[in-house]
Amino acid sequence: MTKNETATSVEEFLVWRSNLFQGLKARKETIIELLDALSSNQQAHSVVELSLNPLFRRDYNSLYRGIQEFLPTQTDPNYEQRIETLFSAVSRTIPPTSKHYNLFGIDTTPCPRRFAGTLADKTFIHYPNPIKGNKPINIGHCYSVVCALPDQIDTEKVPWAVPLSGERVLSKHKGVNQGNQQLKKIWQSSLFSDKLSVLVADSDYSQKDFIGEQVKHEDVVTITRVRSDRVFYRQFIRDPNQAKTSGHPRWYGDKFDLKDDQTWTEPDEVHHVPFTTKKGRQLTVTISGWKQMLMRGTKNYKMNNHPFTLLQIVVRDQERNSIWKPMWLIVIASRRDELSLVDCYQCYRQRYDMEHLFRFGKQRLLMTSYLTPDVHHEENWFKLTLLSYVNLWAARKLAVVLPRDWEQYLKTNKSIKITPSLVQRDFSRIITTLGTFAKFPKRRGFSSGRIKGYKKAP
Repeated sequence: MTKNETATSVEEFLVWRSNLFQGLKARKETIIELLDALSSNQQAHSVVELSLNPLFRRDYNSLYRGIQEFLPTQTDPNYEQRIETLFSAVSRTIPPTSKHYNLFGIDTTPCPRRFAGTLADKTFIHYPNPIKGNKPINIGHCYSVVCALPDQIDTEKVPWAVPLSGERVLSKHKGVNQGNQQLKKIWQSSLFSDKLSVLVADSDYSQKDFIGEQVKHEDVVTITRVRSDRVFYRQFIRDPNQAKTSGHPRWYGDKFDLKDDQTWTEPDEVHHVPFTTKKGRQLTVTISGWKQMLMRGTKNYKMNNHPFTLLQIVVRDQERNSIWKPMWLIVIASRRDELSLVDCYQCYRQRYDMEHLFRFGKQRLLMTSYLTPDVHHEENWFKLTLLSYVNLWAARKLAVVLPRDWEQYLKTNKSIKITPSLVQRDFSRIITTLGTFAKFPKRRGFSSGRIKGYKKAP
């Protein structure tokens, strides 16, 4: 990296730090040091152990007060303004995309709290279990996260996902309902209104109450995965020579059952994309697309007015054998034709970067390690872990590789990619070099004593 590039990277990082510091209101100096301690954490396995980090110059009482007062409750009139300020600061760390669209992802992640007897609003959550035969459930909370997925060129194909919003899903709501509320605020923002927005999501978001809300936004294209047992329909097109009949007009044509290939018609478009795995295996991705497809609607969502493109993704080896189960995607929006089938497939592949965010957050950022009996404090901590990840994202260009003795591959490879883990390892050096906005704490409540040589008047 040249001197000009280094100076530019330092300036970008300091701008992010300034915007973040100004966006914090209560106990901002405590919180900025807490975020730095979390971003550089290498040893702490619990939240209170972060008070031992050299970048956190306060005691553990200040750490807890910072978490508790980070944001007000959602019923507070200042809550939305505080969230909007932090959202604006995070959004400015995302570099301009070279594509004609901005890419976003949405997903939920579980926070198990089955031993928290007094924690409010707990419910059953989906939680994968490594023991074969056990049901993948647990008791706790679930959080909905919306991320911006930057260009792979800017990230050097490192799975970075910049979290823009993270909210707890109430027990009486579904994740898709909370996601609709989060996305509505993002789409109303002017920060991403210059280009088309593409949203990618897994099969949980292929429900009508989610897709039906997203199609209301003209500049948003939604790409979701669907289960292989869904049934769709071709759009019915009446023959112009056929005489009109009385009664309700026909909307749905021939049946298209994903699990019955006898109901499939010839695809309208097919693309073959060769690629090589990291181990050198030659594979071919076959993308088949059927246009003008429909799904059954409801009273609230007239899905017959919103045709979509159905995609089938099949991966084959050199012997033309299918090596994985076919994947089905739907692309729905009025501007969906602005994306090619290959663009849609590549967009959905980038959705898996969010899985890396959740895994890294839980393993290295203590995302689910704050065992508090207060729901509001847990929500504040979850948002702080997302901000600490953005801290690492903003510092990625300043980090250098610090290999351990047994990591010989990091010593010999000069073109190593800077991952979140490597940035976290070097973050303490970055902050020590550039400094922090937090002032050194002053110990209060203790008298310095009588001045030496002072004599009380008779």
